[in-house]
Amino acid sequence: MKHVVIIGNGIAGVTAARNIRKRCDYRISIISAETEHFFSRTALMYVYMGHMKFEHTKPYEDWFWKKNKIDLVFDRVDEVTFDAKSIHLSSGKSLSYDVLIFATGSKPNMFGWKGQDLAGAQGLYSYQDLLKLEENTDPPGTPLSKRTVTRAVVAGGGLIGIELVEMLLSRNVEVYFLVREKNFWGNVLPAEESKLIQDHMAEHHVNLFLEDEIAEINDDGNGRVGSVLTKSGKVIFCQLVGLTVGVSPNVDFLRSSGLEINRGIVVDQYLQTNIPDVYAIGDCAELKTPPQGRRPIEAVWYVGRMMGETVAESICGVRTEYRPGNWFNSAKFFDVEYQTYGDVPSAIADENTFLWRHPQKNVLIRLVCDNQNILLGINVFGIRLRHEVVDRWLNERRSMDYAVEHLADANFDPEFYKRHEADIVAFYNKKYWKELKPAKKDWRRILGKI
Repeated sequence: MKHVVIIGNGIAGVTAARNIRKRCDYRISIISAETEHFFSRTALMYVYMGHMKFEHTKPYEDWFWKKNKIDLVFDRVDEVTFDAKSIHLSSGKSLSYDVLIFATGSKPNMFGWKGQDLAGAQGLYSYQDLLKLEENTDPPGTPLSKRTVTRAVVAGGGLIGIELVEMLLSRNVEVYFLVREKNFWGNVLPAEESKLIQDHMAEHHVNLFLEDEIAEINDDGNGRVGSVLTKSGKVIFCQLVGLTVGVSPNVDFLRSSGLEINRGIVVDQYLQTNIPDVYAIGDCAELKTPPQGRRPIEAVWYVGRMMGETVAESICGVRTEYRPGNWFNSAKFFDVEYQTYGDVPSAIADENTFLWRHPQKNVLIRLVCDNQNILLGINVFGIRLRHEVVDRWLNERRSMDYAVEHLADANFDPEFYKRHEADIVAFYNKKYWKELKPAKKDWRRILGKI
C-alpha cells in the first residue's frame, strides 16, 4: 500500500490528509512537533484572552484520526534522505514514504536585534509561542500591586502585531506599538483604510508610533527585557517585547537537502518540487510561476486549504493544477471586521477608486476599477460580504456601477444589523453624477444560498 507522509499538521497538511483519505485507501501519516492534534491557529489569541480553552480550538475530536486511519506522529523531523525516501526523527526513529508532502508552515522573522534572545522577547505564531506568552505575562486578574509585566513594546505593523496588541491589552498591559511604515500596514492598505484602523486603535488606548522601529533591546540586569531603544532615539521601559515583523517559510532545516529552495520550497503549478514524489503546500511553498494577480508565497489560511485540496487530487491519480482564482483575505482588528477581494493596491489613482466611510462608525468600503470601469477589487471594513457573490462579479468582469447597484445581493451581515447600501449608492451618485438605485433584494433567492 502506498504510504503518504505529511510533515506539518496545520490547515494545509490536514486538508491534504483528509482529502486523500476521501479519494483513496493509501496509508497516511502526519508528523508534527508542535502539537499532537490539529488546531485552529487563528484562535490562539482567544485562548489567551480567556474566550475559549485550547481544546475548543481543535476542529476534530481526538478519536477522529484513528477512525479515519490517519496516523499521527508527534515528533520532530531532523533530516530527509530523498534517495532512500526516508525521514529521520528526533526520537531516533525513521519513517519511509512513497509520497512526501511538506506543509511546515511559517516561523516569525528575527532580524538579529541586539537583545532579541533575552527572556521576555518573543514572536507569536506557534502553540509554543502562546505558552511562552503565558510565562512572560501575569495571569488574568493579578492585582496591580503584584504585577510584574505592566508595559510592552510590540514591533511590526501587520495582522500578527495587532493581534498581540489586543491580547496584551486584555491583561491590562500598556502597549507601545512600533510601525516602520508611514501608516499601519501601509504596504497592504491604502491610507484611508490605515487611518480607520489607527483611529480604532486610539479608541483602545494603543500608543502607536509610526515610522519607528527597534534599534536594540536592553537587559534589565537579570537577563530579561528592561527597555527598548528605537531608531528615532526613544527609550521605552518595558518588561515584554513582541517581535511580530512578519513570518517566513519554515524551511531552514531543508536548505542543504537537495530541494530547490528560494525563500520557500519552490514548486510548479502542480505543487511538485524538483524531487520526484515530493510536494510542498501552504506557507512553506513558493510558486515558481504564480497565477496572474497572485504572489509566489501567500501565508494565508484559505490558501493552505486550497493547496491541500489540490495536491490530494494529484496524489490520488487526477493530476490537478493549482488555480487559486481571485485573491481573498479576511481579518479582524479589535471590533472591526475586514475583507478584501481581488486587487486593491495600497496606492491607486483617485479616478480608479470609489471610497465611502461612515461619518461616525468604523465602516468603510472601497471599490477599485480599471479605466473601462471594470471592477478589480473591493475592501470592506465593518461590513460582511458574500464571497461567492463578489467572486462572481470579478469573474464576470462586472462594472463598478453594477457592483454598487447590487451591493445588497452581496451583503452577509446578520439580521438586524444596520444596512448602508442606500447611503453608499447616494454618495456614489453624487460623486459620479449617476442615477443608480439599490437593486431590489430578492430575499428568497439570497436566503436560498445560505
